[in-house]
Formats: sequence, C-alpha cells, structure tokens
Amino acid sequence: MKKYLIFAASALALASCSSDDFLGEIQGNEQNGATTTINFGRDTGDASKDDARNQDDIGSNELLVVSFGTSFNDSRAKDIKGIEDALQAAYPDWSVRRAFTAQIIINHVQARDGEKIDNMQQAMDRAVANGVKNLVVQPTHLMHGAEYDEMMEMIDTYRDKFESVAVAEPLLGEVGSDATIINQDKEDVAKAVTAAAVKEAGYESAAAAAADKTAFVFMGHGTSHTAKVSYSQMQTTMQTLGYDNVFIGTVEGEPEETSCEAVIEAVKAAGYTKVILRPLMVVAGDHANNDMAGEDADSWLSQFTAAGCFENVDCQISGLGRIADIQQLYIAHTKAAMDLLNG
Repeated sequence: MKKYLIFAASALALASCSSDDFLGEIQGNEQNGATTTINFGRDTGDASKDDARNQDDIGSNELLVVSFGTSFNDSRAKDIKGIEDALQAAYPDWSVRRAFTAQIIINHVQARDGEKIDNMQQAMDRAVANGVKNLVVQPTHLMHGAEYDEMMEMIDTYRDKFESVAVAEPLLGEVGSDATIINQDKEDVAKAVTAAAVKEAGYESAAAAAADKTAFVFMGHGTSHTAKVSYSQMQTTMQTLGYDNVFIGTVEGEPEETSCEAVIEAVKAAGYTKVILRPLMVVAGDHANNDMAGEDADSWLSQFTAAGCFENVDCQISGLGRIADIQQLYIAHTKAAMDLLNG
C-alpha cells in the first residue's frame, strides 16, 4: 500500500536511521519493503498511558520483552504494554524491561511524544550496567522470522556478559516444515483470535457466524522469509478446528494464497456474503488502520467492498496483544525459558 512519510523538524533523529530502519517487520509480523507511516498529525491515543520500561535498578533477574514497536499510542499501551504487564504480574521476582527493534518507531515516538524507548542494544547495555545475572528474553514476534533472527544475533554478542541467558519462543512457536504441520501454539492462537473476533461481532460461536453467512479474514503481514509457511499452517489450523469461515491473508501476499485478491476469491467461492476483517498482528497499528481499514482504494476494506459480491464488510481494529489468552501464551513461553535456566 502506498505510504507517505511526513518529515518534520521535530523528527530530529530520523535522518540518522539506516535503510534497515525503514525496512524490517511490523510488530509481530514480517515486513519486506513496505515503509511505516509517520503519524505526527494523527491522533493515535494518549502516550502517557504507556510505560517505556527503561528504568534502572533492575536487580539480578531481568525479563526483557522485545517488540518491533508501534507509533500508535493506544495499541502500544493495550497490546505491547498489555503483554508486558501480564508478564510482570506472572513473574513478580523478575524485572520486566522493554526493547523495540524498529529505530524509526523509537525516534518517532520520542520526537512526537517525548517517550524514550530503548532499542535492543541500549536495553542489553542497560542490563549489563545494572549487573543483571540472569536474562530471559521474550520476543512478541509472531514467528521465527527475519526480525527474530536479528534479535538472536544481538543476544549472542552479549551472552558472555551474564551468568545465564534464555530466549523464549515467539507467539506461534516452532515453524514446521510445511503447511500441514501445526502445533499447540498455533491452535491456541487460532482459538483465541477467533473467539475474540466472534464475540466482538456479536455471535455466540464461529459456527453461528457461518450460519449467518459471515466470514472472518485475519490479515497478517506476510514475508519472503522461510517462516512464511506459518501463515499457511494457521489456515490449516483453522480448518482443523472446524473454523471453515475463517481465512488467513497477508498484506504482502506471501505466501501467494494469502494475497487480498486470492482471499476475496476464496471467501466468495465459499458462499459467504458478509466479511469481518481483523489483523493477525500483535499490535493494531499502521497496517490495521491503513492497509486493512483505510479509505484508500488499495486497502483491504476498499478491495473487499469493490468486489461487489458482499453485502457488508466490517473491520475490527484490535491487536492480538490485548487478548488475555494470548497474554497467557506468552506467559507459558516465558516459563518454559525460565525452566531452562533452572536446568
């Protein structure tokens, strides 16, 4: 989707960003070439409701939550902070801290809102300076993709600075070899996001929605990384669970069957006349608000509407991070990593 970067004098640090800062992954989802919209003139919520979690006095045990990040304040507070708060409540003997991997997001939020969020290197340096002995890293990424790989490279350069380091699984767990391979994590995510979407839509169940000719389309980002099979596996998971009216799509159209055009044809062929679009992303940021629900002709909302074969097309702008069952899954992944530290 075409993006416009609005440059302002207050964005004092943006000029120092490398091209890699503009390319990467949208929080929890792989991104390969799209730019992130700068929202200086848009009201994205109250930044004071967020917590940068960049305090010192960490203690011996740190739980570092690593996210791509988002400039949408409401989503940052509800989705990313929501996960962090849940982890802190679950593990009160550990100090939860934050790192974003998208420098452009860090610069933007600081320039616009005065909120200073650590990047990965700053967070690791802070942990070392504070004398952290045991470090557990919980990525909020969806999968073992490019952003996860880069995070691991950074962690590996710091391993000898701590007594012990463990890295938890991303949300969807292990990737698997092909589209038929699914795991418990993917089943848990499929159940959680479908239940949230069904409830928000006012149905008692996915089956009741199907009976009303309503389909749910969950839009991820897509990626050229080998982990893109995760999206196909999520579609397989939906079918295995009996959610025949749930379809997985991606902004980038990778894998090919997840492109907007392909998903429209699949929903139409299945005979559904009503569509509800919802992001399959940890945050409800730029992609959810613009690529999915935007007014431009190439948004998913506009394309589904223009197809002319659906009575109604609605959007639910809500990230995965605010769903309680998703938070519990991160908590479980973190526990598994902590158990590794204990042998």
